[in-house]
Amino acid sequence: MTEKIAANPVFSNPAAVGLAGFGGTTLLLQFYNLGLCGAGVVLWMALFFGGLAQLIAGFQEFRTDNNFGFAAFTTYGAFWLVIGGILMGKHYNILNITDSDIGWTLVVFTILTFIYLFGAMRQNSAVALIFLTLLVGYILLDIGHLSGLAVLIKVAAVDLIICSAAAWYTMAHIVLTPLNVKLPVGKPWVK
Repeated sequence: MTEKIAANPVFSNPAAVGLAGFGGTTLLLQFYNLGLCGAGVVLWMALFFGGLAQLIAGFQEFRTDNNFGFAAFTTYGAFWLVIGGILMGKHYNILNITDSDIGWTLVVFTILTFIYLFGAMRQNSAVALIFLTLLVGYILLDIGHLSGLAVLIKVAAVDLIICSAAAWYTMAHIVLTPLNVKLPVGKPWVK
């Protein structure tokens, strides 16, 4: 028996999984930055929920012709794999990773987040808030790691907890809208 394939297949929104992984892993890393949990749980969350799940979501965004979602989810999926590698490297003393090394790594993702913020502001207010708080968090982490001002890492943690809440709120909007539960996400900041 042969199956008939639709000319325009309908896909579920992969952003739901991507935002869930991003929000959850971001939240757990901030718990670590605040001293509430150890690095081991962050490592496994970073590798699988933040890294692998977001990479899969990004590749699925590619299939739905969403370039912004594809770029963002694969970038941050890779970010979490990098963080997982850094945590492993620090634990096993591979290549002697310093706080300055982490700071410069974060600068790369800060620049990418700055670029993505322009696209996010054209989506809706919730997505724009995710990227704005992410950018602020990265800047604080950059300065904290490069200058040794550990207090900035704590301030960044609070900002990034807000970022993770915005990601989960947006995820809830995506998951619940087809079930006739409408969570408002606001208008785009830029038209």
